[in-house]
Amino acid sequence: MEHQVHINEAAPDELESTDKLATRVARDDFCFVPGARMHALLERQGPLTDWPRFQASWNGMPRDQYMADGGRYRYRCHATLSASPSDAKVRFEPHQPHFQSVTYNSLNGGIARHYEPIAADVVAGATTTSILGFCRHLFDRLMPGAVWHIELHQFRIEASTGQAGLPTPEGNHRDGVNFVLVMMVKRSNIASGTTTIFDLAGRRLDGFTLTEPFDAAIVNDERCLHGVTPVIQLDPAEPSYRDVLVVTFRKK
Repeated sequence: MEHQVHINEAAPDELESTDKLATRVARDDFCFVPGARMHALLERQGPLTDWPRFQASWNGMPRDQYMADGGRYRYRCHATLSASPSDAKVRFEPHQPHFQSVTYNSLNGGIARHYEPIAADVVAGATTTSILGFCRHLFDRLMPGAVWHIELHQFRIEASTGQAGLPTPEGNHRDGVNFVLVMMVKRSNIASGTTTIFDLAGRRLDGFTLTEPFDAAIVNDERCLHGVTPVIQLDPAEPSYRDVLVVTFRKK
C-alpha cells in the first residue's frame, strides 16, 4: 500500500476562516484541505445548492485532442474569467484557447489549445460562484491589489484494463500562474492518484491523495512544483475515472 504523509494538512483552528488559511499558505506555500473543512469554507462564501448539476457536468466532456503522448485517457473543458480590486464580481471573458509555454509544459506546451467551454450555467451556478469567491478571498489576501486572469479546467482522467490514466503526463511541473486550487469532484473505481509537492530544487515536500468530494490542494505555483501519480483501475468491469476542478489565478 502506498505510504501517505500529511506534513501540511492544516489543523482545524487554522481553517476557521479563509484568512487563517491564507496565513498557512503564505507560510508553507501549499496546503491540503480535507473535504469536510473545504465544504464548510465554501459555504461561508455562498450556497452549494447546484452541486449535483456541477458534479454531473464532468460527464460527456470531449476527449483532449492535444496529448502529445498519444494518450486517450483525458477529457477536458475550460473557461476564462477575470477579477479586479475595483469590481466585486468575477467577470466572464470571451472563450479563448489555453496556452502554456514549453517552459511550464514540456509535453503539450507551445501551442494554443482550443477546448470546449464549460457549460455557462455551471460557471454561473452557485457552486462555481462559491468556489471563485473562496479563491478570490484567499488569493487577494496573499497578493493584495492584483488584477486576476482566472482559468477553470474540468479534467476527467480515465483508467482501463492494462492502461493507467495520467493526471499529469508532463510530470512534476509548475503551471505558470501565481496560485492553483485543485479540488476533487468525484473518483470512481481507481487506486492511487497521489498529489505530490516539491520545492523548486525538486525536493519532495509532501504527498496526499484527494479521495473525497471537496478534498483540495492549494499551491503557490511560483514557489512549488506539483504532480499526480497515475490512477489504476480496480474492477475491470466498472468505469474508472478521476474528476477534478483546477482553478488558476495569474496576476495580469
